Amino acid sequence: MSLDYSAQNIQILTGLDPVRKRPGMYIATTGIDGLHHLVFEVVDNSIDEALQGFCDTILVVVEDGDIVRVEDNGRGIPVDLHPEEQISALELVMTRLHAGGKFDKKSYKVSGGLHGVGVSVVNALSEWCEASVHINGVIHSQRYRFGVPEAPAQITGTTSRRGTVIRFKADPSIFETTSYNFDALTNRMRELAFLNKGVKITIRDERAPAPKSHEFSFGGGVKSFVEYLNEHKTVLYKEPVYFEGTRDDVEIACALQYNDGFNEIMYSFVNSINTREGGTHLVGFRSALTRTLNDFLKKSKHAKKLDEALSGDDVREGLTAVLAVKVPNPQFGGQTKPKLGNSEVKSIVETFAGEQLERYFDQNPEVINNILEKSLLAVKARIAARQARDATRRKNAMDSAGLPGKLADCAEKDPSACELFIVEGDSAGGSAKMGRNRQYQAILSLFGKMLNVEKTRIEKVVTNEKLQPIIASIGAGAGNSFDAAKIRYHKIIIMADADVDGSHIRTLLLTFFYRYMTELIERGHVYLAMPPLYRITWDKKSQYAYDDMEKERILAAAQQDAGKIGIQRYKGLGEMNPDQLWDTTMDPSRRNIMQVHLDDAVEAERIFSTLMGENVAPRREFIEENALLVSNLDV
Repeated sequence: MSLDYSAQNIQILTGLDPVRKRPGMYIATTGIDGLHHLVFEVVDNSIDEALQGFCDTILVVVEDGDIVRVEDNGRGIPVDLHPEEQISALELVMTRLHAGGKFDKKSYKVSGGLHGVGVSVVNALSEWCEASVHINGVIHSQRYRFGVPEAPAQITGTTSRRGTVIRFKADPSIFETTSYNFDALTNRMRELAFLNKGVKITIRDERAPAPKSHEFSFGGGVKSFVEYLNEHKTVLYKEPVYFEGTRDDVEIACALQYNDGFNEIMYSFVNSINTREGGTHLVGFRSALTRTLNDFLKKSKHAKKLDEALSGDDVREGLTAVLAVKVPNPQFGGQTKPKLGNSEVKSIVETFAGEQLERYFDQNPEVINNILEKSLLAVKARIAARQARDATRRKNAMDSAGLPGKLADCAEKDPSACELFIVEGDSAGGSAKMGRNRQYQAILSLFGKMLNVEKTRIEKVVTNEKLQPIIASIGAGAGNSFDAAKIRYHKIIIMADADVDGSHIRTLLLTFFYRYMTELIERGHVYLAMPPLYRITWDKKSQYAYDDMEKERILAAAQQDAGKIGIQRYKGLGEMNPDQLWDTTMDPSRRNIMQVHLDDAVEAERIFSTLMGENVAPRREFIEENALLVSNLDV
């Protein structure tokens, strides 16, 4: 190793080299989320045109080979020569960081892509990229490889339309995968259509033999969004509370509607960007809601029923709300924009929302009365839940003495190396305990079907005899008290029988995790075991089949040996001895497990509400529409 260190050791990265050298600085990750971020950056530019009133149609296509094409009918990226750089403005935007029209606020009053690195980063991280601008009756085009122009921008044809087309192929040498998740992309396009009234967004997947397509356009904006989220829920009042306006150059739109459920559904956006971690705008809205409801409580007939003020959790039980603000100079927490940091926005939103809520509730006394009654029930539930948690905390969940008796824990204490198998039935649990690797695999046996938490408050969840062992074993609490830092196992594997009862148990567990331990799913800690359906034996040989197609393939090969063939159909995990369960379902080197992802949060919310909620009609309709699509259903 040379100890010389001088000026010649200093590298100067020019153009888009910094992006290719350190992609994580610009898109946070080179996993699938970063891959999707490329699409969102391009679409955000089209949305910025819509925000200025110049675009009302956007098309997103995932072509065969995972090539993405985004088209809009906006003004088009400028193509004239830049006065200082003396190259086409198109080339400048596509190949230079911090080159764009969103800094001086003349071309864009508000925008989502504010850093000026969006489309240039997409170009830099693509194997190839093509940009075409339809403007003034002609098409200006330029093609790039790894962010570098193959030739100067040039006129390639005539056109009767206007707008920009960006087409690119993500660089497989940079990304862990270049295969897009259509559901995740669809979720984002649906959000954008809700947030931008009258803009039609079409997304199409052309990779499959039967292409999939969705078209989104909503005239009601965030009000339509709330109605969509609550479509299969029982609401406390018919029309969502809705208000919009501008205060100190910040545009605010908000809709909220309570249902008879027990969970908060809250989406917040800044300049059409989903601020998943919230920020000052969300803090301001929540403060306004809590303060306003407490003010109305004091002067209502319910005042004497409560000795303490309503908490934020109390007023958000059963709340479905969407908050969308447009901020001229937003300060985001990083390029992927998960959180708004502008301190002044909190007071702006809080003051405006408080005024609008007070006016609405004054004019709609029945609505505020229903909300207050709902909040008072939440207070009682909170007190009961607190008492239940206090009782549970008397036993230290991190202490082996406080772990449930049904849990066979592992020796390893590093959560990242530990696996917890949640196993249906004592028989299967016994086989799993004997077959496991005791060093890092823990087994928790369940008995019978558990509580459907979709219909239950938190105090019944934390005291339920079938859910308590799960909460204690995972060790991170549940609901608002859930602390991801205390998770005891980074792989939580649901291992249930391959039949109707097993599917029901998996669904109930997933509902519980989704509602009360959402971060388990968001962090990728939840898995489904995939035990085999068949064991095929012939001539002292045996092989496992995990589906009917694999069974037929094995049978075809076995018949060539002209031996007697035996087929065992596993109806339950308990039919396997410990060695078989280890070989087929638990051995990391041979098993098949399926990781649970939350790719489309909006649709996940609707599916859980439809299938697990109180309303029968939407569930019947769902079953009727999808019954013919079911395969491998045991009856």
